[in-house]
Amino acid sequence: MRIATLNVQNLRLQSINGRNYLHGAWDSDDPEEESLDPIDRCLTAELLKALDADVVALQEVFDLETLEYFHQNYLLPAGASPYPHLICLPGNDGRGLDVAVLSRLPVDAIQSHASLTLTELAIDPPPNVDPDFPVFRRDCLMVTIGPLTLFVCHFKSTYPDAVTAWTTRRLEALATRRLIERHFQDPAQNLWLITGDLNEPNNLVAGDRRAIAPLETGFSVDLMKRLPEKERWTYFDPHSGLYHCPDAMLASPALAEQWPNSEPIVVRKGLGEETARFHGPRFADVGKHRPHASDHAAVVIDFAGL
Repeated sequence: MRIATLNVQNLRLQSINGRNYLHGAWDSDDPEEESLDPIDRCLTAELLKALDADVVALQEVFDLETLEYFHQNYLLPAGASPYPHLICLPGNDGRGLDVAVLSRLPVDAIQSHASLTLTELAIDPPPNVDPDFPVFRRDCLMVTIGPLTLFVCHFKSTYPDAVTAWTTRRLEALATRRLIERHFQDPAQNLWLITGDLNEPNNLVAGDRRAIAPLETGFSVDLMKRLPEKERWTYFDPHSGLYHCPDAMLASPALAEQWPNSEPIVVRKGLGEETARFHGPRFADVGKHRPHASDHAAVVIDFAGL
């Protein structure tokens, strides 16, 4: 099974005067050149075609209609093999940017946790946090495909207040761990993978503690650490000039043990040329900042025989 994750950066179906089109790979609060939008999305499709993954976890997809439109009008025309199973359930992002899954393999079970609260999970809230408010900023989408269960996440970004966001992200990490502990009788012995954009920055705040530490320390195996440290980056912030690795693949101990040689591949050929640390080939239409496939690189990994 080949699994990939990609934050597609604001994939949203829009309509003007009865004409449908996709929002480009840029954030809505930043003015950008809209004429580049279709080129962005052709590059997004080209990137996914190059990954050729059996299962793709996506972040920042507006809704199922958007995903279906992209699949039919961009991904298939790019020459990608079809994905019969398209999943995108409503989450909690006020802009409608949800997590999603493309799968060529039969999907055995799907469960959203967008409405889940700290009270339901028996997690004590920190000060000034409502325990009956949904804990996930988007969702923790649980998808079972054969023997593997995926937990597709998109945690809170550091914007606009990094300290407050740290608390939100810590609660999301605690909630994800609690979900896994409740779902499996012995989580260490089952096959599961937490993947998606966990938004954990390299320049830490709040006393240099990682917000997602409850998922990492003694609970999962960070497959990205199988890469050399200098290769562990998937995102470039042009405002700060910093490189980060928000895109995660946290495996259960059993999954990591059974596939000890499975190593993630970071695919950066869709990133803008401003990402100067990357010296490899890019897609032909990539520009300095845009057009680009996304502001995130994709990550793909193979579990042979799974």
